[in-house]
Amino acid sequence: MTAVLEEKHKKAIQKAYSMFLEKKSLKARSGQKQMIAELARELGKIQKDDKGVRVSAPSVTVIEAGTGTGKTVAYSIPSIVMAQASRKTVVISTATVTLQEQIISKDLPDILNNTGMTFSFTLAKGRGRYACLSKLDRLLQEEKATASLASLFAEEGFSLEQDSTDRALYQNMLEKFAASQWQGDRDSWPDALDDNQWRIITTDHAQCSGRHCSYFSQCPFYNARADLERADIIVTNHDLVMADLVLGGGAILPAPKNCVYIFDEGHHLPDKAINHFACHSRLKATASWLDKAGKYLQKVLAQHEPSNDIAKRLQQIQPEFEALITQLNHTRQLLHSIAHFEPRVQGNAQVAIYRLPNGIVPDVVIDQANLLKTGFSKAGNLLEKVSKLLNDAMDGDVPGIERWQAEQLFPEIGSIVVRLQNQFQLWQSYTERDATDKPPCGRWLKWSENAFGEELEVFSSPILSASTLNERLWAPCYAAIVTSATLSALGHFDRYRMRSGIPIESRCVIVPSPFEHDRAALLVVPAMDTDPRETQEHTNVLIERIPELINQQQGTLVLFSSRRQMNDVYEGLSVELQDSILLQDDYSRQQLLKLHRKHIDQGDSSTLFGLASLTEGIDLPGSYCEHVIIARIPFAVPDNPVEAALAEWLEAQGGNPFMEITVPDAAIRLVQACGRLLRTEQDTGQITLLDRRVVTKRYGKIILDSLPPFSRKIERH
Repeated sequence: MTAVLEEKHKKAIQKAYSMFLEKKSLKARSGQKQMIAELARELGKIQKDDKGVRVSAPSVTVIEAGTGTGKTVAYSIPSIVMAQASRKTVVISTATVTLQEQIISKDLPDILNNTGMTFSFTLAKGRGRYACLSKLDRLLQEEKATASLASLFAEEGFSLEQDSTDRALYQNMLEKFAASQWQGDRDSWPDALDDNQWRIITTDHAQCSGRHCSYFSQCPFYNARADLERADIIVTNHDLVMADLVLGGGAILPAPKNCVYIFDEGHHLPDKAINHFACHSRLKATASWLDKAGKYLQKVLAQHEPSNDIAKRLQQIQPEFEALITQLNHTRQLLHSIAHFEPRVQGNAQVAIYRLPNGIVPDVVIDQANLLKTGFSKAGNLLEKVSKLLNDAMDGDVPGIERWQAEQLFPEIGSIVVRLQNQFQLWQSYTERDATDKPPCGRWLKWSENAFGEELEVFSSPILSASTLNERLWAPCYAAIVTSATLSALGHFDRYRMRSGIPIESRCVIVPSPFEHDRAALLVVPAMDTDPRETQEHTNVLIERIPELINQQQGTLVLFSSRRQMNDVYEGLSVELQDSILLQDDYSRQQLLKLHRKHIDQGDSSTLFGLASLTEGIDLPGSYCEHVIIARIPFAVPDNPVEAALAEWLEAQGGNPFMEITVPDAAIRLVQACGRLLRTEQDTGQITLLDRRVVTKRYGKIILDSLPPFSRKIERH
């Protein structure tokens, strides 16, 4: 029997939306109404047993909705009504801090105050955003103990000694926290904090002793986590959701089976998943770290009686570390012998990447990887037993070690265990044969040399996150909603289905934009003789054309696919023109936009020169952006190992990587770039594309037709 949306829930959703429009004096938008109806219907279809567990097929709804649709209202109202009826938690996840802040500080309070609905909401952040009070206290009480930990992670940016400024900072933090003048998280500290200053006073799950910690009742992280258990809505980010799923789900956020997930900016989700399930190792740095870790553990060993259980375990670990260091040196020599590196200059270093064809690892490397996998597994297991003993010692159950000693050692041992486990995962990936019916792992090596010497890095990564997301997210969750302005490519959702692994029965919809694109914007493709693939010739044409183009409007955004071309064009312009241009590399993103707005507000013209990161997440309405100039079709950089491995696999399956990956990806990036122009229904302006391949190439028409229906002016020679 198919479940349907119950009348009482339908009326509750309609009432909340009508009240919102009335109180805000707004007119209903067709796209927003359709989105509410789609989500209400899909959530209403879910069948559950008397315990509230979903028993019907996975419920995943994908909705593409452009700027101005009012997505937050459209997904929040039906989701909150249906989640509360099913006693589930709504988890709203974003890709950017900007949107996260907007939802938590503006959108949800607005919905709460204007719909008659009753709900609570809170912000979820990872452990890394919270101070560990135990570490903070120990840092001030026992600098030497902390310095020993810092030395283990020196290559990750830890300072070996804390200066008086840092000590004063940490003392101030403890005092402010004790006086309830600071919540214990990085975001609420009033001053800017250096990453190194912060990193040494935070923790992760392996270092945290939880309820055994003497600061547990005051812990900022656990106090915030208690708020999550009481909230109807949790606002977070894709990285934290992925981190929770890596830990099995329900470790940080509520269990997936109890969640209605909403992934805003959902086009980022597949890449976020790939990053969280990828692993890598720097061979020389890892050998150096093992040496330091071994010396640190020897110091710990010297503090215990030989008969002590902890001492017995530590005595067994040192030979394992020494053997691993030897094996890592052998591995470096072996990998150099099989790799074909072609170095190129990158900044102040030489860099070369070698990708294993089809992700296949040579037998001789598999043999070596097996040795490393076994070694890291054995060392990790031994140290995990030490960690368990320390955990028991914090309950007073281990003779020969005091609680305070265990509490001090536990996070440091936990840090080492995590790194050993990460190394194990990498080398395990190099010993596994990929299934023939699934995409293989991408595996590659990166060699680099700079003033500090040379390094060889080893990488392994999924090339698609489809199966991982399906297994960890789509299948177990109560329901999921994915939304963004760019989810379809070339008019369909095939690309997103392939990358995200959403179930075959998932509902995918494009809702209409509130903008009248044909009236609001003109897309111009000028007459040009050059092909953008001829980089120098194209750069010369840009230097010639851009001056007249950027003098036509007050606010202009010029987007480049290449940093080198951006800088070369800038250097080729007159000094007078350069004075009106803000170059992305010269400022932080926040400073860049602030200066641009300031110039426009003063009545001056201002032009932004930017790269791909400015095609998303920036809002420049009205005169702040009246002209978007796009240097070329934004095809992906061809040296991305994951994308190269995916293309190789698709080709082996009889597919066409260019038409199935390259063109759809470029089309989405072009839509995102064009999307910077119209931010409100009142905006107007022009988009100029300085790349005639949209006219001259067969694939160009497909890309051109995938853009919103702007008026077009295709200049002829």
